[in-house]
Amino acid sequence: MPVGPGFRPDVCLRPRGVLRGAALTLVFAGVLATAAATGSLPRQESAAVKREQPSPRGDTVDRGALARAAADAMADGKSGKKAAEEFVSRSGDRWGAVYGPAEYEEFEQALDGSYTGVGLSARKAARGRIEISRVQAGGPAAKAGLRPGDRLVTVDGRSVDGLSVSQVVALLRGDGHARAGSTVALGVERGRTTWTETLSRARLATEDVTVRRLDDGTVLIKVSAFTKGVGERVRGAVRDAPAGAGVLLDLRGNAGGLVAEAAVAASAFLDGGLVATYDVDGEQRALYAQSGGDTERPVVALVDGGTMSAAELLTGALKDRGRAITVGSRTFGKGAVQMPSTLPDGSVAELTVGHYRTPAGHGVDGRGITPDLIVGDATGERAEERARTVLSGLGGGS
Repeated sequence: MPVGPGFRPDVCLRPRGVLRGAALTLVFAGVLATAAATGSLPRQESAAVKREQPSPRGDTVDRGALARAAADAMADGKSGKKAAEEFVSRSGDRWGAVYGPAEYEEFEQALDGSYTGVGLSARKAARGRIEISRVQAGGPAAKAGLRPGDRLVTVDGRSVDGLSVSQVVALLRGDGHARAGSTVALGVERGRTTWTETLSRARLATEDVTVRRLDDGTVLIKVSAFTKGVGERVRGAVRDAPAGAGVLLDLRGNAGGLVAEAAVAASAFLDGGLVATYDVDGEQRALYAQSGGDTERPVVALVDGGTMSAAELLTGALKDRGRAITVGSRTFGKGAVQMPSTLPDGSVAELTVGHYRTPAGHGVDGRGITPDLIVGDATGERAEERARTVLSGLGGGS
């Protein structure tokens, strides 16, 4: 996934009462990860969303009290955002988070599948080192000649050894406040050569769906995030796949995104029917797939501990509906519904109000989804090899 777009690993499902006025969203709330985006269902409840009977409220934070705490802090000349952060931290809402106006603006822009960054993906390597895993064509990193496998040693003079990928991304992004045209200095190591490369950040489009044909005829569809348009791109990839070719749907490291896009992606493999149920402020609702999907083509879904929220929603739908065999390791376990609240200083607090469940009624939050076939190192090539073997057994490969 591209580095720098404000992606947050603990994604959540929530309706949206502010900003674009949509009705439901998967939001990335928490520390920064390696890419960006989420979004919403349309405000009107189409055939895809049906209301059911209400259940008890699931929120953990008094939104009115939160707003008052922020206002009181501002009246005393203190930071309303900091007061809100302290309030949420004490509330016990483990997915709750507070964003400043600039942070939330960047986050909103990321919903459209774009981000401000240098156009590279990072991963953990041996001995806690950080290395470049992918370079986006046409981006600043590519133009500077950086390559996959290059090691990142420093960012703006700070050593990145021992830091998490999320922390490195925050440095590359300028902690969420950097604009296009701002610079970042990367200490890079390639073999025995070490140098400093100063890059100018740019506004880039995310590459959230990649499709390639494997040598055995399998169609590999890698979905890195559910940004705007991803669902239709998945549907298009399935429609364009040769007759009889199996699909390997790679959701590893997918930190989630637009719930509407996850539902559209599910529609590529389902002919209507339930995708998930969820509750918002105690009201039960259900999310349905569109009709007309390919229900015959063999499908194997690859997942790991980085498969989160919207990606888990899709995984649960395909698994429970018997539409895909899942391979890899237990998913992250993020299925919290959150409601945004605008604070007096313009900050936005994301507060948990409920949870979603798979078609079979299984809760995801704090549990994750256990795949049908567990592979020790789900992030490596062995997991893909096992998945291809399973797919071949289903008649989807040579």
